Amino acid sequence: MNCYAVIGMGSIAKRHIANLKFLHPEAKIYSVSASGRNNEVPEYADAVISLDQLLAEKPVYAIIASPAPYHVTTAKILIEKGIPVLVEKPLSDSVNACDELLASIRELDANMVSVGYCLRFLPSAQIVKHYLDSGSLGNVYNIESNVGQFLPRWRKDKNYRDSVSAQKELGGGALLELSHELDYLFWFFDDLELQHSWLRTTDELDLGVEEIADLVLTTTSGTYISVHLDFIQKSTQRNCEFIGEKGRLVWDLIANSVTLFHATGTETLYSEPEYNKNGMYLDMLQAFENVKNAGISHLATVETASKVVKLIEDAKHFNKSGRMA
Repeated sequence: MNCYAVIGMGSIAKRHIANLKFLHPEAKIYSVSASGRNNEVPEYADAVISLDQLLAEKPVYAIIASPAPYHVTTAKILIEKGIPVLVEKPLSDSVNACDELLASIRELDANMVSVGYCLRFLPSAQIVKHYLDSGSLGNVYNIESNVGQFLPRWRKDKNYRDSVSAQKELGGGALLELSHELDYLFWFFDDLELQHSWLRTTDELDLGVEEIADLVLTTTSGTYISVHLDFIQKSTQRNCEFIGEKGRLVWDLIANSVTLFHATGTETLYSEPEYNKNGMYLDMLQAFENVKNAGISHLATVETASKVVKLIEDAKHFNKSGRMA
């Protein structure tokens, strides 16, 4: 009997377990505690086993959904045993760790490891990608990417201060936790250069990691990109606007819509507000399962995910730090 595994026991790990059981109802779905201390069997999992037991079971593939600092160590153990791995975002909290993984997979099938940036599978994201790639917007001059979510409301089952997002040693902070925005910008434009970074904390949340991040990036063609990420907005927003020579493209990720504003009016290119967001997670798993047959894939590679981590590390070094009362 085939088996699959999810390493980690947080909310995203539980989602992956449920989705694996949905896609493979006859298969065994194993849960592996990243710390080795939790033996409670999650819903839809068949058992909790150790990493050593998992290696003996030889799963079809494993999903690593533990805290970011542990991703690469676990991935290397699995791929050395020939087990394909889908690593939850971010790939790591360290450029050095990313380089280690890149070195490990150099002699292997590149399809063995992918990174789980699920927003690439949001239908509106693929509309934007196609529109930009087709050149329909003409030269792109400016981009403004925004995401803001109030951290205390993210996970209702625990105090926000105890969450991975709030703890530096577990890969917390707005840059790593909200790195989807950086990933899709690399996906759209290949290479980005950091020009400015300003990271802040607030007395409201009082965390030891950045709660607000503002970055200025440029593309190789000179497009100016403003990126804003935060843990403090009470009304969640996630959107991106592209100003080009043929109009302004507005992508609302929460409404799952894409709107074009041009010289003669407004055009809705895509709108599906009732879309079930779990669909993008299922599509991501199916893409990973079919990557060898599908050829071109929307999946993030280790190489592109490493660029995201490098940009984040650069932003932290560049930072003009500040604290808001």
